[in-house]
Amino acid sequence: MTLSLVEMRRLDEDGYLLLQDFMGADLLARLRDAIEALFQAEGEAAGQEFKQEPGCRRLANLVDKGDIFREVIVLPRLLEYVHHVLGPHIKLSSLHARSVNPSGGGQPLHADMSAVADARGPWVCNTLWMLDDFTPDNGAPRIVPGSHRFGRLPAEVLADPRADHPDQVYVTGRAGSVVVLNAHTWHAGTTNRTDRPRTALHAFYCRRDKPQQQYQKRLLRPQVQEALSPALRDLLALDDPWNDQLSAAVAVRSGVLK
Repeated sequence: MTLSLVEMRRLDEDGYLLLQDFMGADLLARLRDAIEALFQAEGEAAGQEFKQEPGCRRLANLVDKGDIFREVIVLPRLLEYVHHVLGPHIKLSSLHARSVNPSGGGQPLHADMSAVADARGPWVCNTLWMLDDFTPDNGAPRIVPGSHRFGRLPAEVLADPRADHPDQVYVTGRAGSVVVLNAHTWHAGTTNRTDRPRTALHAFYCRRDKPQQQYQKRLLRPQVQEALSPALRDLLALDDPWNDQLSAAVAVRSGVLK
C-alpha cells in the first residue's frame, strides 16, 4: 500500500488524517475486551506507570500486557502513515489507553511531549484508535489544523490554551477508526458531556534520534522481551545502544527514567 496524494497532503498541510473504519470488527472487539479487562484487573493502580488523570481512566505500558497490543503497533499499513510523518527511522515511544469519564477529559491545547519540530522536521507522531464513536459531545479531540508548522507551543502564544481556538475542528468518527496525528499539531481532549465513557488507544511513535516517552527496555518484562519478533524488538529499540544513551540522559535530567 502507498498513501494517496490526498492523504499525504492532509498529513503535510493539516497535520492529521482520519482513517475511517481502519480496524475490522474482530480487532475492534478484541481491543475493547483486552482494555476493559485491564481496567478491571488494575483498579485504582491503572496508569501508574505513566500518569493518572482526574476524570479519566488510564492504562500504560501496554506492550507488556498482551499479544493484541504487540500486534497493532507493528501493523505495516499503520506504520506507512507514521513513516510519512517521521521519516524512515522510527520507534515506539509509548502505548497507552485513555478512557474519558462523563464530565471529564477537558485539556488545554498542547503538543505531545511539548515538542516543536526541529531542523530535521517532525519527531513525534501519535495514532488514536477509536474504541468508541468520537462525537463532539463525548470528548472528541479538538485540533488546530496546520499548527504543526507554527514552531511554537500553545502555552507560549495563547492567553488561555483551554479556551476555544478560532481555527479548531473536532475530529469525530466511528468506532474502529484511527487518527494519525503529527503530534506537533496543537490538540486537546474535550469534556465528555454524555453519561458514558469514551475510550481510545494511543500508539505514540517518535523519530529514532529522540528519547522515548516511556523507556520500553526498562518497562518490559524479560520474558516478554525474549519472545518478541525481530521487527518488534527493532520498533521498541531494545537492541539500540543509542536509545539506551538517550534514556540515561533523560534519567540524569529528571531523576526518573521515562
